[in-house]
Amino acid sequence: MATSLVRVPGIGLEAFARAGGLHPEQVRRLVRLGLLDPVAVSGNDIRFPPSQLVLLGRIERLHAGLALNYASLGVVIDLLDRIERLEDALRHRSRPTGVTSWTRTD
Repeated sequence: MATSLVRVPGIGLEAFARAGGLHPEQVRRLVRLGLLDPVAVSGNDIRFPPSQLVLLGRIERLHAGLALNYASLGVVIDLLDRIERLEDALRHRSRPTGVTSWTRTD
């Protein structure tokens, strides 16, 4: 019987949790709450794209810095992302053609 090895992309749960300074069960909890988005889930094997480490750091900073529970962090992160997109759109919309940066004149 031939078996084939298929390499699943992403960082495994154990390595991801270790890199983020969390227990793997805590990472699983964040996935269940919809705060982390794994690239693949197969049984007990959960894999994450490297970009999720940045998000994990953001989640932990908000959790510690604002004393928010994990369930409310999804709303806060969505709002912060929306504010960032709106500010970017406003900056691009307000900038006169040909001007690459703002200079303060006062």
